[in-house]
Formats: sequence, C-alpha cells, structure tokens
Amino acid sequence: MKIETGESVVIILQNPREKIVGILREINASGIFVRGIDLGYFDEWTRSIVNNEPYLPMQDYFFPMWRVERLSRDESSFEIPSMAEQFRQKTGLDLADF
Repeated sequence: MKIETGESVVIILQNPREKIVGILREINASGIFVRGIDLGYFDEWTRSIVNNEPYLPMQDYFFPMWRVERLSRDESSFEIPSMAEQFRQKTGLDLADF
C-alpha cells in the first residue's frame, strides 16, 4: 500500500545519518516534507511531555531525496507497538495532533 499524507512514518537519512519519526506532510520528486522529531530524542521527549517538563517540539522538515535512504510507515511489529502507539500509550495524546 502507498504511504499517504498524514501517516506516521520513520525516515532514515544519510550524510549525516539521522532517523526521524513523524507525520508525513508531502512527498514528491524533490523530497519529503515531514513534521517530526529525531528518533534518538523520542523517549526523552515523551517523558518530558508526561511529566509536564520543558521539551523541544516537533519541527517541520524538508529532506531532499538525495538524503533519503529509506521511508517506511510507522507500524507495529509482532508485540512491539509503533512509535505513534507508544506515544499514545505513554501520553494519552495522538502524535498526529501534536
């Protein structure tokens, strides 16, 4: 199935290597627009939201296609919930609305 605008995605980038989790805004031949956060900051970010502490918000990004190594839908795998599901379980909020 095609990955649609508004879906939770994980983007793996190269040069430099980064992993971003977020909500897909647009994808076209020039690149990917996403509202997201670095995957390495995800757990700390979620804890800060739960504890009502200061945190860096999700940001709007554009990544040119030459940097995109892989784009995948944020899906559950076996017993491991997706990042969006983990966010909802921990915070009670929907990642797409955040």
